[in-house]
Amino acid sequence: MMSTVRTTSSAQWRGEMRLRGRRLSWAGCWAGLLGLLSLFCLPCFAAGQEFAKASKVEAAFLRNFARYVTWPSHAFADDSSPWNICILGRDPFGEVLEKTLKGRTEQGRTFEIFRAEALDKLPSCQIVFVAYKEGAKRRAALAEFKNRPVLTVGDAPGFLQGGGIIRFQVQDHVEISVNLDQARSVSLKIQTKMLEVTHEVLENGVVRKQR
Repeated sequence: MMSTVRTTSSAQWRGEMRLRGRRLSWAGCWAGLLGLLSLFCLPCFAAGQEFAKASKVEAAFLRNFARYVTWPSHAFADDSSPWNICILGRDPFGEVLEKTLKGRTEQGRTFEIFRAEALDKLPSCQIVFVAYKEGAKRRAALAEFKNRPVLTVGDAPGFLQGGGIIRFQVQDHVEISVNLDQARSVSLKIQTKMLEVTHEVLENGVVRKQR
């Protein structure tokens, strides 16, 4: 009985190898992306579930910024001082932030939460979520933080261009944007692991997309 031998031309072989390479590349990209996003301890979602409410995701990010950003030592009163997370303006979180931070520590520090409508009513903060909807009030607040080692966070359009350090958008997915110019000017170091999942970066006055 004659056996049938399948022959493959060199062109076909190269095509198959390219296809396999693309499959492996995409698999690697997805695995890497999921691994990096897990660094931020985002809520887990089963297939078909709706994305969690934006406030829950944003609260999780605020907690994890304390892990992936490095502050200068003078940003704290002493080695045991807590992380002061402050909300400036109308609070979008409610009790979600307390639930997210309850019993948590980061780098040996506990978390405390402060809320105020005016900047002069807040204590010294390491992280400030600027919740002002009015552009003029938001820009004025960011100007006050310009020379302070404070991580300013918000979700308004143009937040980085106004001097904010981190902007995130939560819809059906999460996008983080980082103002490296402002972070560096106040001696805040954004870790590489965080930058790897950043959507866009403002550096040297130019915004560039990364993902």
